[in-house]
Amino acid sequence: MISVEEALARCLALVAPLPPETVPLAEAAGRWMCVPAVATRDQPPFAASAMDGYAVSGNPAPDDTFLVIGEAGAGHAFDGTVGPGQAVRIFTGAPLPRGASRVIIQEDVVREGDRIILRKGLDSATHIRPPGQDFRAGDSLSPRRLRPNDLALLAAMNIPAVQARRKPVVALIATGDELVMPGETPGPDQIIASNGFALKALVEAEGGEARLLPIARDNEAELLTVLSLAEGADLIVTIGGASVGDHDLVGKVAGLEHSFWKLALRPGKPLMAGRLNGVPMLGLPGNPVSAIVCGHLFLLPMVRAMLGDPSPAPQPRKGRLTVDLPANGPRAHYMRARLAPDDGLPGIAPFDRQDSALLSILGQADALLIRPVDAPPCRAGDTVPYLPL
Repeated sequence: MISVEEALARCLALVAPLPPETVPLAEAAGRWMCVPAVATRDQPPFAASAMDGYAVSGNPAPDDTFLVIGEAGAGHAFDGTVGPGQAVRIFTGAPLPRGASRVIIQEDVVREGDRIILRKGLDSATHIRPPGQDFRAGDSLSPRRLRPNDLALLAAMNIPAVQARRKPVVALIATGDELVMPGETPGPDQIIASNGFALKALVEAEGGEARLLPIARDNEAELLTVLSLAEGADLIVTIGGASVGDHDLVGKVAGLEHSFWKLALRPGKPLMAGRLNGVPMLGLPGNPVSAIVCGHLFLLPMVRAMLGDPSPAPQPRKGRLTVDLPANGPRAHYMRARLAPDDGLPGIAPFDRQDSALLSILGQADALLIRPVDAPPCRAGDTVPYLPL
């Protein structure tokens, strides 16, 4: 058996970042920007008022009086100069008029007609945002997966489109005579195909494009027919058939260059990876929970790598055990677990039932508690790694 880490390294060796494409900013949420975005202007591009009030010059004091000579609003600058004893009514975001050195907030002012009198106790802040306070022309945003906050920054940088990695197209193929689709009436020896729906959602949440293809029955001709529907995909994923049983046909497909591995992993022991006519291919186990856990451990990192993520491997977090656990055996165990909020690290406890066929337990879980190979017993209060679900 090989380790999870070695299997992941072999899977990642099959894929590479996809070519970039131009993506309009309005469609760029969640996309992996692969070229730094460079600001074309300062923000703010001019000295701007940070408050509603009055722009004045000099160093005013309480009881000083000023003549109001105009008004400045956002998008409407005052076209003139503020001299001694003069003030311009100004609103937040408006350009600071020439000659002004300070904004007196409106709460510190008494207005009488076209004159203002400064109140006692007025604050000493200038309430001015200098040019380039946020960023300067030439500043850049480094490559990353774009969040909503990033889109606002890019828009302010006056960037209407970005260069992002093309979304990888992932073809998902469930295999087996025992499977029918949800809504169909299964025979007495059949079950409902479920894994593909979770894997499709995982791929799409990560930024890929998933195609759920028809179920491939257990004969070579039909398997080849379904595989032909995967034409144009960047990654082909089969579910089931990653085994050495007499009825497993995936590994025997013509044009498939593959390796079959038995992993030191629970749940999910068999895994197959390789290339089908040059296209990366991943064969997941058919067991429901095993397929989904292996999806988190191997499929999603492959998708991230194609999107340009420089650190595509799963990133474990730390939790604090709330129960005692026995020593682990020769396979890494990714235990379905539940998190509990805490002042420091979250509390974490595995479910009592860890049978790899129990989707109901997976549905309740919000974490996979990681028990390394041959890990010693753990006590409640110990710090342990986990992956969020």
